[in-house]
Amino acid sequence: MILMDLAQLETLVAVAQEKGFSRAAERLHRTQPAVSQVIRRLEEELGKRVFDRSSHDGTLTDAGRVLYGYALQMLNLREDAAIAVQELGELRRGKVVIAANEYTVVHLLPLLSAYRALHPSIKVEVKRSLASEIPSELLRRDAEIGLLTYRPAQPGLAMFPVARDDLALLVAPGHRLAGRESVSIRELGTESFLAHNVRSPYRERVLQSFERQRTPLNIVIELPSLDAIKRLVEQGLGVALMPRRVAQAEIARGDLVAVTVREMRFERSIYAVYRGAADLSEAARAFLASARQSWKG
Repeated sequence: MILMDLAQLETLVAVAQEKGFSRAAERLHRTQPAVSQVIRRLEEELGKRVFDRSSHDGTLTDAGRVLYGYALQMLNLREDAAIAVQELGELRRGKVVIAANEYTVVHLLPLLSAYRALHPSIKVEVKRSLASEIPSELLRRDAEIGLLTYRPAQPGLAMFPVARDDLALLVAPGHRLAGRESVSIRELGTESFLAHNVRSPYRERVLQSFERQRTPLNIVIELPSLDAIKRLVEQGLGVALMPRRVAQAEIARGDLVAVTVREMRFERSIYAVYRGAADLSEAARAFLASARQSWKG
């Protein structure tokens, strides 16, 4: 097996470009005998002459010309690799993968806006994941950062808050409760509720609150999409208990009305979660720093 190192290839290129061993030695800051020895060892490993010794001007043989072409490619790749690593450190290239679900991605959007303003050359990939699966994805290194509404129990994960939200009763503008600032759970016993079909600790708290008030929670439609729930509420097909931030745009436009439920003032934090003891990419570290700076909590 032929073994060649980059130092040998660099010497070959220098001799060929400088048209001689002496000038190549000056360029490489080495002695001429040292350059000659490197070329001689290379030729011994190849079993071929790479320079025509009779020309005295660094003329390449046929074998030398073939090797010269590959040597240039490899040296250029070395330079490209060094530049790429430097650019990663300077955040002029790179990628960060973030896991979020349909709800937490709403809180991710302003963080992305702030991050992209600081680091426009970094590619961001957002994975849609179940909240219950995000901690495992982080530990498997399928993502570097996750957004969660709870503190995961898995060891090895670190987190800090990036946003806060509360629960609101969403109704259509023409609904009987639309003019109210707040209602009690017992006033909702006759309402038709639309709900997200993904079970969560938040949903369990809502169910327990209705049970404590001995009030039925009449869920008539379950849907996989928060946007679909909002559209049906707008059409008057029912009401929904959802995080206020999810419907912020519709509330601002007047398409939906948010009413506070007095017994369910459930304020919750949204956390950026990451592998605490692991090396994160420069892009991920920069995202976390930007998220910390953006959080006004």
